[in-house]
Amino acid sequence: MDRTTKHNKAMAKQKAAVDDGIAKADVERGVSVLLTGDGKGKTSSAFGMVMRALGYGQSVGIVQFIKGVQSSGEEVFVREQLPGVTLYQMGTGFTWDTQDREGDIAAAQRTWEHAVAMLQDARYDLVVLDELTYMLAFDYLPEREVIAALTGRPESQSVVVTGRGGGQALREAMDTVSEVKEIKHAYRAGIRARQGVDY
Repeated sequence: MDRTTKHNKAMAKQKAAVDDGIAKADVERGVSVLLTGDGKGKTSSAFGMVMRALGYGQSVGIVQFIKGVQSSGEEVFVREQLPGVTLYQMGTGFTWDTQDREGDIAAAQRTWEHAVAMLQDARYDLVVLDELTYMLAFDYLPEREVIAALTGRPESQSVVVTGRGGGQALREAMDTVSEVKEIKHAYRAGIRARQGVDY
């Protein structure tokens, strides 16, 4: 069998498998996605989904835990170019900067109230909860309450959660879990974070 024939047979087999998978996926509802791992790109991926949803004229809400002290490109873009997108930031910065556990817990709980409001509002097609996993890892928010809100959202609404860790219960509650693995990172070689790439 020549190379072209072999390739065509392999692609035909792959297409049949893909078509079969598509035919079996007959449930129509929103999905929950967890983007986790120690690699770079979790928030970037979530904002890619924001752009995708907006491309279809969908309504988007974003809540960013931890972030908000240092401006980021995505925040600037959303605030200046996408006035229809709801964006709320915890605004305390990283926990190692604040060194104030009680203050961070209070800020996390205030921020979570905004997230819950979005998760209960069927007008939002997509809700992004950026860095939410840290709130669970640091025990700033009750795991059971967070998972109940994620799984109890309107049926048509999708939600994306980002951040390292988050625990096994969160992973089990989500429809899709993707792990971003670090192979190497520029800052480990002494290269400064780059505007437009890292923030």
